[in-house]
Amino acid sequence: MTSFGDLLGPQPVLLPENIDAEEALLNKQDPVQVAAAHPTASIAWAYLAEGALERGDAAEGDVNADIIAAYAFARTGYHRGLDLLRRNGWKGFGPVPWSHEPNQGFLRSVGALAKAARAIGESDEFARCLDLLEDCDPRAAAELGLD
Repeated sequence: MTSFGDLLGPQPVLLPENIDAEEALLNKQDPVQVAAAHPTASIAWAYLAEGALERGDAAEGDVNADIIAAYAFARTGYHRGLDLLRRNGWKGFGPVPWSHEPNQGFLRSVGALAKAARAIGESDEFARCLDLLEDCDPRAAAELGLD
């Protein structure tokens, strides 16, 4: 039985830790330097995207360079996360639990991409991101402030 209660569904994907990147970020190292040193670490891209979203602090329709940077950072983290998920058995669907901390870099990147897409008026991408979060873990959107 999976942690989401579906006997026939795929087992949850639990990504491996990226200890070096995670520790660097926890030790307040500049996320730019962490992303440069660990470009496959979705968590570094998520930090960059979330920081750009905070700086952009745009009302819907008020697009600025920080919002566009957030979109690009988040999309990079999303794609790096997809690569890692696939290498760990994910087939494009199935649980990616928020509760497993190494999964949070990918999920945070998807959440940041949703926020940036909404800010630039890309409603289809926003909806796709919400659907992906729901498919990965029904609790993820709420954890990311997207409920």
